[in-house]
Amino acid sequence: MATEKSPTNLAVAVDIGGTFTDVALVDGSGRSWRAKTPSIPSDPSEAFLNGIRLALQQAGASAADLDQVLHGTTVATNMILEGKGARTALVTTRGFRHVLAIGRQDIPRKANLYTWVKPVPPVPSSRIVEVDERVAAGGAVLEALDEATVRAAAEKIRGMNVQAVAVCLIHAYANPAHERRVAEILREELPDLAVTVSSDVLPVVREYERSLTTVLNATVMPGVTTYVQNLEKRLDDEGATPPLMLMQSNGGVAGAPKIRVAPALTALSGPAAGVVGARAAAAACGIEDIITNDIGGTSADICLIKGGQIGLTQHGAVGEWPLALPMVDMITIGAGGGSLARIKDGALTVGPESAGAWPGPACYGKGGTEPTVTDAHVALGQLPARLLGGSMVLDVEAAKRAVMTIAEPLGLDLETAARGILAIADNHMVGAMRVVSVERGHDPRDFTLVPFGGAGPLHGCALADLLGIKSVLITPAPGVLCADGLLAADLKSEFSRAMAIPGAMDPTATEPIIAELEAQATAWLNEEDVASEVRVIERVALLRYAGQGGEIAVAYAADRAQVEANFQAAHKALYGFNLGAPIELVTLRVHATGLAAVPPAVELAPGPTPAPEEHTAVSIGGKQVDVPVLDRAKLGAGATFAGPVILTQLDTTTFVAAGWQGRVHASGGIILTKEAA
Repeated sequence: MATEKSPTNLAVAVDIGGTFTDVALVDGSGRSWRAKTPSIPSDPSEAFLNGIRLALQQAGASAADLDQVLHGTTVATNMILEGKGARTALVTTRGFRHVLAIGRQDIPRKANLYTWVKPVPPVPSSRIVEVDERVAAGGAVLEALDEATVRAAAEKIRGMNVQAVAVCLIHAYANPAHERRVAEILREELPDLAVTVSSDVLPVVREYERSLTTVLNATVMPGVTTYVQNLEKRLDDEGATPPLMLMQSNGGVAGAPKIRVAPALTALSGPAAGVVGARAAAAACGIEDIITNDIGGTSADICLIKGGQIGLTQHGAVGEWPLALPMVDMITIGAGGGSLARIKDGALTVGPESAGAWPGPACYGKGGTEPTVTDAHVALGQLPARLLGGSMVLDVEAAKRAVMTIAEPLGLDLETAARGILAIADNHMVGAMRVVSVERGHDPRDFTLVPFGGAGPLHGCALADLLGIKSVLITPAPGVLCADGLLAADLKSEFSRAMAIPGAMDPTATEPIIAELEAQATAWLNEEDVASEVRVIERVALLRYAGQGGEIAVAYAADRAQVEANFQAAHKALYGFNLGAPIELVTLRVHATGLAAVPPAVELAPGPTPAPEEHTAVSIGGKQVDVPVLDRAKLGAGATFAGPVILTQLDTTTFVAAGWQGRVHASGGIILTKEAA
């Protein structure tokens, strides 16, 4: 996977969204081709292959010429969000069948304390069976596994009509022997069921998070396994020979065998790929500190990158469920191009409800009548009537009629109502952007905003103005950046071991554990056939102050004082203070990375700013302003322009507001800067 490309090597990346499937193809010399094709919800693998064929046709190549196939998938995500995963049973230690029902005492941050209702666990107590065994927190066996109770549990499960079984025994992170034996018996007794164990998915402390993550992994395992098998069969039938690599939530890719064991690792596959792509596009322009905002049809995903480093968290969530797997540290909110504008209790609201792919915004002409964020852009003239290279024609009058359905009851004119819709959506996103920046000790004015996704570049200048940001980067292909990100993603995996009992770090105890984890990492890199010169192995320690409920990840070293100093510095940076309490080591982790083979950069040829393709009327300040429309494909390196101006391209539209100037970078990115007041 991570070897140097020759000029003829071809790598293809496919990102499947709810409406479109995006494809990026690149060869070893850096030449690239992109394609978009409608997604097929009934069989995503068909759209996967259709998109690859389109890109290969542009390049004059065939599937047999492919050396890499990378994929970002939302199959696991959608199963979790929609509750449509496999019917699952849970096997646990006797006395712990109610762990999922008890959960945690805290409620979601924005929920009403008095009206919030705890979600129903994905596995009800009627499908939870107990076995006799007990392991102490330190890993010692207090009660041997009674295999007769395991076979009795298998008999109960046989009558539950389930497709998957999760196994999560108390303190299995400290000693997984019982858990693995339970899995062996279950596979013997129930050979047709998918079986997953917590020690393979999340071998760390906290019974609720470990149990829930294992259960969610089990629920998506049959569906993801079938999906991956379909993809591999289609690729094989097409004549493609390279192994399929899939994007994980941690911003790295992994081979299909690993994903079959832990499919929940792909829960934030698509958004993570976009963050990786944004970092790569910014690095090509010499920019390291960025705030990304991926605005799609339903949601916006926001992430902060400092010094070119993508932060990871194990406190993420998918929908209502905490998912304690390593994932890119981002925030997702219900604000996108399809977010519906409605009047509730006399006030204008926008989102989180969305018009979806069908009927979609009113301007799509598919029967939608409620106004959306996209309709507001169309009504103002900021979004031209023709998209996708002219193949998609928007219904401008339908957009205006939809916006007027909320303008008239509020006593507003069309422009004021449309701008109100956009202002509310923008402020929702700004709130999330403040969470990843201001609330974590970062000044957003020190960062460059990178808006992408189909709707991102329409909002870039407005969001930057609200935050005082003076620089916005429009990547070469914002609408397919998630596919581009797959091509820039490294091969990644994490190997963790929770300490038997958290306490002060003792190198005599930690060094053997680190050595074992490194051995596992090396074995995995060998399996993935990663060349030695592109391997990176990092040691990480997760620490906390005694009494705290969460850990901070810092670089590990055999020197206890150094590790604790790393923790103190990280805690101070995050929270602004340190405590005098003892520092506890909770978990050790090793990150294994195979660096991606990045083709040489292709510089854009210099060229002057071309004459506008056309002019269009845009409502600005109560007046109709004649705004030039530029075809981005005709902009050469060094070309400059000043807003207001509209940039069109196949995958997105960029609205450059008045007071902003644009300059085309040699990498193909466009850097927008705010004029000095």
